[in-house]
Amino acid sequence: MTSYAYPTSAMYGDYVRAAAGFVPTAAILATMPVGMVAATVLSGFVALFAVFGLRTILRHGTRFEMTASALRASGLRRTSIAWGELDRMTLAYYSTRRDRRDGWMQLELRSGWTKVRLDSRIEGFAELVERSVSAARFRGLELSAVTLANLAALGVILHTEPRVREAAGDPI
Repeated sequence: MTSYAYPTSAMYGDYVRAAAGFVPTAAILATMPVGMVAATVLSGFVALFAVFGLRTILRHGTRFEMTASALRASGLRRTSIAWGELDRMTLAYYSTRRDRRDGWMQLELRSGWTKVRLDSRIEGFAELVERSVSAARFRGLELSAVTLANLAALGVILHTEPRVREAAGDPI
């Protein structure tokens, strides 16, 4: 069994963004008289940043355990995906710049209604991707052209060519 978690240094930016949006907006609502429209808009922003902060806390508090038979998430949201029941795998890249030099990857695994999403900030991301590819290949899953391109960009070597599914509109 191998354990994985998001390090504090990787989550720090998300905590800062949540606080930078929540604190001043909530302070304005609490200390200044505003009209109904402004209060509604500001309340929406407070809620948005609060949800983002809570999601960051949940992600940071989640631990993943990879065994030969499954990937398990423990924390407030517990879930498990058995490798032998994996029915979908996607690897997406989200760029933060037009030149595509900065960004992050997101691995999504599904088994029935169960879904696990991991982003590239987690320690051991490449190892998790490689194990997921092995499970997908063993299960004979079709991987989209976008997923295959992202695997190549990550340096994951496919020993046998998986089936390719054309996926219109998937980000590279």
